[in-house]
Amino acid sequence: MDQWFFAEGNSQQRGPLPADELIALYRSSRIALDTLVWRDGMAQWQPLESVAAEIGLDIAPAAEAVEAITPDPAVPPALPAAPITPAPSIDPTAVLPPRKGLSGCAIVGIIAAVFAVLVLIVGGVLAVLAVPAYREYVARGKTTEAIATLAPIKSAVAEFASEHGRCPVNDDEGFQPAESYAAGAVGAVRIGRFDNGHCGVEAELTVPGSTSLDGKLLWLDYDGEQQHWECSGEPDDTYLPQDCRG
Repeated sequence: MDQWFFAEGNSQQRGPLPADELIALYRSSRIALDTLVWRDGMAQWQPLESVAAEIGLDIAPAAEAVEAITPDPAVPPALPAAPITPAPSIDPTAVLPPRKGLSGCAIVGIIAAVFAVLVLIVGGVLAVLAVPAYREYVARGKTTEAIATLAPIKSAVAEFASEHGRCPVNDDEGFQPAESYAAGAVGAVRIGRFDNGHCGVEAELTVPGSTSLDGKLLWLDYDGEQQHWECSGEPDDTYLPQDCRG
């Protein structure tokens, strides 16, 4: 089941959560049709409205606006003419009061508006920086998941090498064909011996939509004499767990 994330205020990510919870958030008005959402495999964040059909969200059509027709109001009778009063005379010797400048409240309002604009700009910049960092985090989670999937195979390889004095291969007793190990982010697992004579495991990643991971290889090298495993891989170190970085 796909796990979804949504941007709260289009600046903070929330999730993961299943599609039905995303629908519940919309129906409770916590998120709207223009809220940005994302799942693994999408190239970029999209408004909720654009993925409504995918997650099974029914959007009620907007009700047609009905123009109300109101009768013309009654015209009141004309007001009686106001008495004409003479205009006040202007004393040419009088000193006019100076014009007032901006009041304190007006200055505070301008400062607040400028501050709000700066907050929006900074928030937008942070959001742009956060999305790539989040994608790196998700990709690193995929490789970590793949290595965890290979843990039982590592134990079986070490045990077989100890008992038989050679490296196992796919279809040996206790081992399956390469494609049979497909699970999660792992597409195929090849078991055998590396050029350095060590037994090992080669796993091919399958992460659709991620050019940084899909089709790339992970290697687990087993030194039987030291009984020690080493991890490495084709993906950039950014997407590998700390103990697999070369």
